This record gives sequence, C-alpha cells and structure tokens, in this order.
Amino acid sequence: MSNLKRISALLIAIMMIFVVAACSGNNGGNNEPPAETNKGAATNAPDNGGEETKGPDTSKFVKISYVVLGNKPTNGQFEAVLAEVNKLMKGKINAELEWKWVEWADWTTKYNLLLASGEAIDLITIGTDWLDTWGNAQRGAFMNLDDLLPTYAPQTWNSIPEEDWAESKFGGKIVLIPENEYTQWVNHGFYYRGDWAKEAGITEPIKDWETMGKYLQYIKDNKPDVIPWDAAAQTSTFGGYVASYSDNLELPIATGYLPIYATKSYDEKYTVNSPVFEDTFLNYAKLMKEWADKGYWREDVLNNKNDARAALRAGLSGVDQHHTQTFGGLRVQMDKDQPGSELQMFPFHRTRANNLMELSITHGGTSVGAHSKNPERALMAYDLIRNDEQIYHLINYGLEGVQYEVVDGKRQQPAGYDEAKHAFYADFWGGRVDKFEIPSATTWDQLEETLYAEYDGYKKPYPYGQFVFDKTPVEAELTAVTQVSGEMGPAIGYGKAGDPVKAVEEFRNKLKTAGYDKVLAELQRQMDAYKKLIEG
Repeated sequence: MSNLKRISALLIAIMMIFVVAACSGNNGGNNEPPAETNKGAATNAPDNGGEETKGPDTSKFVKISYVVLGNKPTNGQFEAVLAEVNKLMKGKINAELEWKWVEWADWTTKYNLLLASGEAIDLITIGTDWLDTWGNAQRGAFMNLDDLLPTYAPQTWNSIPEEDWAESKFGGKIVLIPENEYTQWVNHGFYYRGDWAKEAGITEPIKDWETMGKYLQYIKDNKPDVIPWDAAAQTSTFGGYVASYSDNLELPIATGYLPIYATKSYDEKYTVNSPVFEDTFLNYAKLMKEWADKGYWREDVLNNKNDARAALRAGLSGVDQHHTQTFGGLRVQMDKDQPGSELQMFPFHRTRANNLMELSITHGGTSVGAHSKNPERALMAYDLIRNDEQIYHLINYGLEGVQYEVVDGKRQQPAGYDEAKHAFYADFWGGRVDKFEIPSATTWDQLEETLYAEYDGYKKPYPYGQFVFDKTPVEAELTAVTQVSGEMGPAIGYGKAGDPVKAVEEFRNKLKTAGYDKVLAELQRQMDAYKKLIEG
C-alpha cells in the first residue's frame, strides 16, 4: 500500500509540473506581450537558487530610435549634445538614442506613412489633436504599454495619476505617455509689429480680422520693400477664423488641411457640426480673396517656400502666425533683430472669448511603435529623459557653457554665442515636465502677466480628453474627405480659387460626394455615446 501511495504521489507531482508549464507557456490568453518582449523583466519570484531575480536585463547594447517632428539641425550642435546624452545612456541602461526627424515639408503625409510602413520605430512623438494619434492607434501603429510601464518606466508610471492614464488609452489599453506635467498654451494667432500698428493708427491690441486687414493695408501702402505677410500656403488659418467668428469647438479628428468637423459650442459640446457648411467658411473665403487681391501676400503664395518668420525678423514682412509659446521667444528675438518693433500677438480666440479650451494633456506625448524590437529599453530611455535632470537639460537646452548658462536663475546665451554656430534644438515635445524647466531670458518676461492672464479670464476645461473616434465604419469616406480638404483648401484659403462663392459651393459638393454626411452621422453617434459616458 505504501508503494502505491508513493507511485500516486509521484504521478500527481508530474501532472502538476505539466499543468504549470502549460499555464506559463500561453501568456494566460490576456493579450500580454510575447515571452521575448518580457525577457529580463523584474519579478519577485525566487529563481532555482532561492534568490530573487535582478532588474531588467541590459547586458546587450541596443540603439533606440526616437521620431520627432521638425527640420533636422545642420550646424552639428545637435550631434554634439546627443553624444553627451548617449554617454549617460550607455552607462545607465547600455543603450544609445538615435533621433529621427519628420521634416515640416508635407509632414502629415510623411508621419502617417512612416507609422504605416511597419518600420521598427521605438519611440515616437504623438499628439491626439494634431497628429491623428487615435487614427494611427486604430491602425495598430502603437504598442500596448500596460504591462511594460511599471517595470521599465517606473518613475513615469508612478508620477502620472490614474485619471491621466485614462486619457491615454485606446481600446482600454495604454498606447501613449502624456505630456501632462508641462504648462503651455498653443492656441494660435497672428503676430504683428506694434510699432507699425501704431503708425497705422491702431492703438489698442488687435482683436479681429478687420483690424488686422487695416494693419496689412498700411504696410502695403507705406512699406514698399515689405511684403505685408510673406505667407506660405502650407499654413492654414481657417481654424483661427473659426475660433474668431463662431462658437465652435475644435475636435481631435484629423481632416487634413482644413478642420471639417467641430462641435457647436461649449454649451452644446456634444452636438457635431461643420464650419465648412456654415456662413463662417464662405465669409472666410471672401475675406481671403479680398486680401489676396489687395496684395497682402505673394502672387505665387501657393508655391512659396519662404520662411515667414525669418522674413519678419529681417524686417521684410509684417506678420507671422503660430502659437503663444512661440510668441514668447519670438518677442525677445524681434526686440534684438528689429529694435522698437514691440511684437504683439492677436490670439484668434480673443475676438469672441468664448471657445478657448485648455490644452489637452495628450497634445504632446510619446508612444512606442508596434514593431519596436526593444520596447523595454525604449521605455527605460524615455524614463531617463523625463526624470533624469541632467539628461533632461541636455536634450531640452543643450550644453551648458555652449548653448546656455544660468544667471540669477534664468537661462541666457553665453558670451560669444553665435546663433548660426551654436543654436540647438531637439524638438522634444513628448515628455517635458515643469519641475526641470529653467526659465529663459530669451522668453518675454511679460508673457504671463499679459497673454496668460488674458486666457485665464475666459478659458474653459478641455472636454474631449477621453473621446476616441473609431473611424472604422467610415474610414474610406474620411480618407476621401481629407483628400478633398488638401486638394482645394490651400487655394480657397489664400484667395486663389477664383470666385469664392463658386469655389465654396464646389468644395462642399466634393465633400458631399466624398462621404461627408456619413462621417458626420457616425461622429454624432459616437459623440452621443461619449456624452453618456461622461454625464451618465
């Protein structure tokens, strides 16, 4: 009998071994990363020797790519700074970073094609309200990070609150790391010279497009060697006009050159409409035709490749257009380049002051590419960029003593600094944090008390942080709508499409043919569901 018991016990033990092996071999069926992805993960389970396993395995040297948006620097300074970063990366995680740039010329197409190519991207800049992040997530472009973040980016994981992670999920899985700890305003507007505005009799801050037209006309009449606005057609201003002359709210849905879909107002934030099919668009088209006919920009604006900001700084143009953060630095540059110019900003939302939303925490951020071969080390690198002060300062500011020095708590350019030789930027917009920011002497010191204070007076909370448009039912139609936007938008937006009434009618008809109504209906259906999610 005792022999039988021993045999039975042995058989049970063997069966238990097989059961455990089978359970550990299928990842539990929970859509977790494959075993190779988890290689080297830290656990609290003892190994066969009865000792706890160590942290992530960094024994193999790897290179980590980071895709950013911007024109690649050409003066060699970025490479010098990255070399210093990589010395630290090598010592800390046995890896080095490779920066990859998606340059601004046709950037939307290049960015999406890169993600669709299947290339083994490690880290990549994302933005839900300008880089079609949710659309790319729907196409499977990003890796699920739920199981990786706690182990490989623990400082980042622990510092981001649960409600912010909730806004970083697609299909219930975390697909991005939000830039949630960085204060910025990226609402757009026109920059104009305060000195020339005063010459034109404009003594109050500009708050509408009619006064901006008066300013442009003054330059046209009185500054013969200046192009009022040396605009390039790749920049659309229709979204700004919508902000100025409607109650519409912008939605995080990419439709190419022009914003086709919006919501009605902050009071009716779940009612979808389109400014293109309202008088807003026709009025905009008429005004742009008027500005074009008056010669406020080049005749060949649709092919113009000039840098409008460089022209402004050189005194050859009177207008530029971008967001508030850019203005803060440009004001200081203009004070040096064009003394007495007193650069001002007309933020588009100022006109009605009723539809400025706070910035989404996913306006900037970082994802891991779905085909990354080293997602663990990629997250470890990101954790260092975001949480290691020395690495953070290198990537964001360059080399101390070359690009900057700190005097009285502010960054300033060192003696002998030459912009052509020493200028540095990394276009890192995927994980900036206020705690490591060093105030800059090259940022206008009145920014907070002027524009920031103004915005605080009429800003509204961002309502679409958890709205993710599933475009599967209308993907073909949305693609067609986007194509129409890109084909006709620039010509209408710069008054080069002939009769604006006929051009707008043709544009609307093409949108209808492309499937505009089907997309609108599906968007409204999903917005109704989102309203129930938020309001119950």
